[in-house]
Amino acid sequence: MAAIFRLCKPSPLSSSATSTAYLRRCLLSTTTAVSETDARVKSPLYPHGSTPRRADPEGRNVQWVFLGCPGVGKGTYASRLSTLLGVPHIATGDLVREELSSSGALSSQLAEIVNQGKLVSDEIIIRLLSKRLEAGEAKGETGFILDGFPRTIRQAEILDDVTDIDLVVNLKLPENVLLEKCLGRRICSECGKNFNVANINVQGENGRPGISMAPLPPPPQCASKLITRSDDTEAVVKERFRVYNEKSQPLEEFYRIQGKLLEFDLPGGIPESWPKLLEALNLDEHEEKRSAAA
Repeated sequence: MAAIFRLCKPSPLSSSATSTAYLRRCLLSTTTAVSETDARVKSPLYPHGSTPRRADPEGRNVQWVFLGCPGVGKGTYASRLSTLLGVPHIATGDLVREELSSSGALSSQLAEIVNQGKLVSDEIIIRLLSKRLEAGEAKGETGFILDGFPRTIRQAEILDDVTDIDLVVNLKLPENVLLEKCLGRRICSECGKNFNVANINVQGENGRPGISMAPLPPPPQCASKLITRSDDTEAVVKERFRVYNEKSQPLEEFYRIQGKLLEFDLPGGIPESWPKLLEALNLDEHEEKRSAAA
C-alpha cells in the first residue's frame, strides 16, 4: 500500500471562504494508491471485528485522525506514533496556541474564544490548518496524523470529500479523571515543556477497572518555573468538556458508520497505555524491531 501526500502551492488567504477552498485544493492533491492484496487486520478492541485499512510502516504513510476529549492525551500518543511511523503530527491545538502567541490578526479573537472555553470556529481552524499545510509542503512532508481536526461534522465532510482517512482513533477516559489530569497540567515558563503534578488513583466500580496515573514531574531546573495555562481552570475545563461532548457524539457516529472508528479506553498513564495502543493498532511488533535496531 502506498500513499503520496502532496500539497498545492498556496494562494493568499483573504477570507474564510478562500481558506476553505484552499484546504480543499490542498487535500484534493492527496493521491492514494491501494493494492488489491492489502488486507484488513483484526483487533479485539474494534467493535466490528475488522479494522479499516491500517498502515504497513515499511510500505506506506498513514492518514489517521485522533479524537478525544480535551486533556485525554491525543497529542502525547499522536506525537509518539508520528515519530514511530515517520509522518507529521498536525495538532490544531498547537496551531491555535502558536497563533495566540503571535501578533497575527487572529490572535485577540482566539484569546477571547479560548479563555471562555469555547470551540474555535470551523473557518478559523481551516485557515490555521491551511497555513500549516503550506509550511509542510515546503518541507516535503508525506502522510499525516491529525489531532484536533475534524471536530465537527462539517469539518469531517470537507475532509472526507477530498482525501481517504484510513483510521480514526477515539481515545477515552472517564470525565472525573480527565478533570483531575487537566487541572494538574503545568508548563515550564523557560523551556516550554509540559508536565503534570496530578497523582491520579481512581478505584474501579461497576465492572470498570481502576485507573492510576503517576505524576510527570519536571526536572530540577524546571521545578521553580512551572506555570498553569490560563484556560486550565475548573470552570473553563468543564465547559470544554460540555462543548466537546455535544459535538463529539455525531462525529463519532459519522466515522463509526464508515467503519473507521477505533474506540480505545486508556487503561492508565503512558507506561500502561502505550503498549496496549500499539497492540490495538497492530504496531507492537514494529516497535519491538525498531527498539532492537536502536
